[in-house]
Amino acid sequence: MGQPMGQPLFPIRRRYFTGPMTSIAVPIEITDSVNARILAVSEDRLTGFHADPFAEIARRSGVSLDIVLERIRAMLAAGTIRRVRQTLLATNLAPGALIAWSVPAEGLDAAFDYLSRDDPFSGHVVIRSTDAEISGSRYRLWTTLKVPRGFSMQRHCEYLAARIGATAFRVMPANALFALGVGHVRRRGMEPGSRTETPGRVLDTHIVELSTDEWRVLEPLKREFTPDEIRELPWRSRADEASVSHDDFLATARALATRGVLGRFSTFLEHVKPSAAGTHVTRYNALFHWQVPPGRELEAGREIGRHDILTHAYWREGGAEFGNVNLMAVAHGTDKQLVLAHKAAIDRHLEEAGIPVGYTNVFWGGRSEIKPSEISPIAYGAWCRSVGLDPSAMRDA
Repeated sequence: MGQPMGQPLFPIRRRYFTGPMTSIAVPIEITDSVNARILAVSEDRLTGFHADPFAEIARRSGVSLDIVLERIRAMLAAGTIRRVRQTLLATNLAPGALIAWSVPAEGLDAAFDYLSRDDPFSGHVVIRSTDAEISGSRYRLWTTLKVPRGFSMQRHCEYLAARIGATAFRVMPANALFALGVGHVRRRGMEPGSRTETPGRVLDTHIVELSTDEWRVLEPLKREFTPDEIRELPWRSRADEASVSHDDFLATARALATRGVLGRFSTFLEHVKPSAAGTHVTRYNALFHWQVPPGRELEAGREIGRHDILTHAYWREGGAEFGNVNLMAVAHGTDKQLVLAHKAAIDRHLEEAGIPVGYTNVFWGGRSEIKPSEISPIAYGAWCRSVGLDPSAMRDA
């Protein structure tokens, strides 16, 4: 018999998704071989914009389109996949930075809750720790932050600091990016030292100006998909929402991709919390720090960016409390010693490349929440009013 109407579509303690009108159990674990083939592509291989992204996933994975749609729909409904969306290179749409917050220990969880739930402009929110006490160890709370152009990141941080009880914060904009991807499934079992033949490419962070028409397309383009939107040609309904033809929607999206605004079409896994069956996509989230000689940041960043294990790598200035680090990268894994082995392989490669490292460290991630940062100036003004702020008082001086 099928699932009774009115009952939950997904039985929480099972490893399968059962639809409302079917008795066929659909596997929703990343360990399923078909799901693994799909996710190895869908996590981070569809760069730019695709008119029919699920058909492209089917083509690259060798799994039929019907099964791709069924599996992604089921994994999203079950929570194995956290979200499905077209990502943006938001650093090109709104000024962004990594923020380190010093918050008293007794207020750390409340500060985490506020930034993850009540600040739409904070994206990744992570409580971090170090294996040894260093000057930067008091900065336990780390977030990414985007503030729409024209508004002040410093003033936004000052407002947040007062709300969460932070005693200090450090704003670290990205001067350049060298790696940007996810791909947790395809990284499972990767050997330390695995890297590309050529240095990583440099992604700049210049701001792109968009027209009103482009924003009208971008708003529905970037919104997350619900399970019932996982279908062929998914942009048709989004074009209707933007009040443009499907062809015009696709043309505008392709133009945005050409201008470096769009990142990738992606299925984001729930990689922190375990699945219904207790499977972890990853257990350890490591933020690596290196300090290299000033003037060699781009060279060193490209060498670091070669390494396949990294999901992010960028040039950021950490300041004196963080040993004057200027390069950072993120890696994930299910085994701490293996993550450290990947870090050691990168360190050896920098040494072999003749790039001295004056200081290095690892900040380990604990409790975390990941969500897209809002980047709309209209949304920022509305948020200001909702919390009793005058939007004009939050603008750049």
